Amino acid sequence: MNSHRPTGPHSGPAPGASAARAPRRGGPVWRFFGDARGTLLAPQLLLLQVSHPVVGAGVKEHSDFRSEPWPRLGRTLMSLNTVIYGGQRAATAEAARLIRVHAPMKGVDSAGRRYHALHPEAYHWVHATLVKGPVDAQRLFGRGLRPEVVEEYYREMRDVGRVWGLREHHLPPDWASFCAYYDTMVAERLEDNASVRDLLEELAHPAKPPLRLLPGPVWRPCAALAARYTRLVTVGTLPPVLRERLGLAWSPREERALRRFARLVRGVMLLVPPPARNGISLAVAYWATHRPGTDPRARQPLGAP
Repeated sequence: MNSHRPTGPHSGPAPGASAARAPRRGGPVWRFFGDARGTLLAPQLLLLQVSHPVVGAGVKEHSDFRSEPWPRLGRTLMSLNTVIYGGQRAATAEAARLIRVHAPMKGVDSAGRRYHALHPEAYHWVHATLVKGPVDAQRLFGRGLRPEVVEEYYREMRDVGRVWGLREHHLPPDWASFCAYYDTMVAERLEDNASVRDLLEELAHPAKPPLRLLPGPVWRPCAALAARYTRLVTVGTLPPVLRERLGLAWSPREERALRRFARLVRGVMLLVPPPARNGISLAVAYWATHRPGTDPRARQPLGAP
């Protein structure tokens, strides 16, 4: 598929998407997608996403990321966690909403290429980064996942892709095929662009959260520390070929610092009981599906089949 060609939007979820299952309670997606360690890789996933020319163009022209990074982050987290932890009806409703929101996002990028936010290649690539991120997080900040667990996790994430509206033929059939697809995308399709530069600037100088009780003098040293470790994790975990393509320096000293930080995170997480490791994600999903103004028809017990 070529992002240079204009493509029409999906008119709704893919045929059979209504039969695609949201993640089951207690399954590998339930356990690992919202694990707190995965949040450390969130900036890396966003960088991978906007490196795709279609996603980068859409974010540049249609996103309020630069002007309102924290509200935008909050909406993204609510959307993702609704699909993963909100149960079948809420997941299906949120997927349909996402398609409606993205359908009008189209135009011509700075290189003169037409783009559409629902281009299947771009839509799949965003899903692919969300598939791989939790596996990478468990490998770096945990003990890693056994091969059979990864296969089960991937089968469930294929269902998530179908809930989001992806067609069956867009989804590699197994983990090995997925990794081959992922590596090909990184090698052949990702590029430097204005959205990549905007994101790197935001990560280097994070905006203060809209909290009245957090004064600037307190936030500034916190921001400097956050920027340091965000860069360490984000740049250090990028595929080396993409890191080089984006001109991001990486030294053996930084690699050692990343390994030390990973050991620290592993040690801290040993003190957190496994059920509590995705507690924040569960809370976000509950708020997203039960806050005032939500559609009660999309509600059900959290994570119900």
